[in-house]
Amino acid sequence: MKFVDEVSITVKAGDGGNGCMSFRREKFIPKGGPDGGDGGDGGSIYLVAAENCNTLVDYRYTRRFNAQRGENGRGKDCSGAKGEDMVLEVPIGTTVIDAGTQEIIGDLTEAGQRLLVAQGGFHGLGNTRYKSSVNRAPRQTSQGSLGDQRDLKLELKVLADVGLLGLPNAGKSTFIRSVSAAKPKVADYPFTTMVPNLGVVDVGQLRSFVIADIPGVIAGAAEGAGLGTRFLKHLSRTHLLLHLVDMVPPDDSDPVEAIETIIHELGKFSPALTLRERWLVLNKCDQLMEDEQQAVLDDVVERLEWEGPVYVISASERQGTDELAKDVMNWLDERTLRMQDDEEYAAEVRALDQQIEDEARAHIQALDDRKVLRKQGLLNDDDEDDDEDDEDGPEVFYVH
Repeated sequence: MKFVDEVSITVKAGDGGNGCMSFRREKFIPKGGPDGGDGGDGGSIYLVAAENCNTLVDYRYTRRFNAQRGENGRGKDCSGAKGEDMVLEVPIGTTVIDAGTQEIIGDLTEAGQRLLVAQGGFHGLGNTRYKSSVNRAPRQTSQGSLGDQRDLKLELKVLADVGLLGLPNAGKSTFIRSVSAAKPKVADYPFTTMVPNLGVVDVGQLRSFVIADIPGVIAGAAEGAGLGTRFLKHLSRTHLLLHLVDMVPPDDSDPVEAIETIIHELGKFSPALTLRERWLVLNKCDQLMEDEQQAVLDDVVERLEWEGPVYVISASERQGTDELAKDVMNWLDERTLRMQDDEEYAAEVRALDQQIEDEARAHIQALDDRKVLRKQGLLNDDDEDDDEDDEDGPEVFYVH
């Protein structure tokens, strides 16, 4: 299936059925009175998070959804049937935004979670409802109300505990293959991953975490270069970032400059994202002697003034990967316990998460606004690297 992580759709709930004006007409009952029934309520539209759904591709071409209208009331006090509700399945991790106001309607982060996005119209009243002691033959009914109509923007952010960060060809796909059952494409020639890859890393019995390889981070990514911000937003929901760096770049570039490029792009995309817990992972150590590995490590730590955890691994040879996976699992477990026991720490984490979400959304919206202005000819921008939908885009498979 194609990987689609952002779509715009229009939903229209069903209108309420109209009330009926009718009078009882039966033999030998000359004064039967009013018997017009009420209309039925219109169907509402719900979004539900489904485990078997991994992408928003179903909404790429079908973008308008109408729920069933309520039936009109009938005579003999028969009420109209209620319109059937419409349930649309979306992947877990989908954020629902009102396209007109940019208001976040809801965030579907758990399987089975249900969100009302368009309320069905209320039924109209039949003339029976207006009968009274002074109005024995009412000729008054009411129309059903209109169902809600909304333009929605659906954004999918993959739910992963750990995000892999790094320039193309740093070994991220090889690393995720070495620690999980995911099988992203790897080869002995330079290329970049085009879609996110998810893998479940098992660490001992009944202990595992989800890791995501996020593509598209190159110089200028925050401004739309390469894959641009299309996938940077997926980092906002991770708890830990593993920053992979090629110790022996094929173009003889400087590993420190590669690290600083990524940090710079993260800062432009979301300054708060640079505050997320981040570990440095120097990859491809099998291509260097031990003394050369130590020299590169010392040089990187000294020039960056790095004070966080640093690991030296070889993803292709699975050297040091098990130790790294265990340390990640332990850190995640400790984080979970601390979130439960330390309310102040939990509040700080939630505040940072919200700040990252807000900054990421504001940045993406600003780029979208510029794109619209360029299409309308109102903005002269030399860097016209629009992130258009690719009809023949890449495919993605999530493997657990």
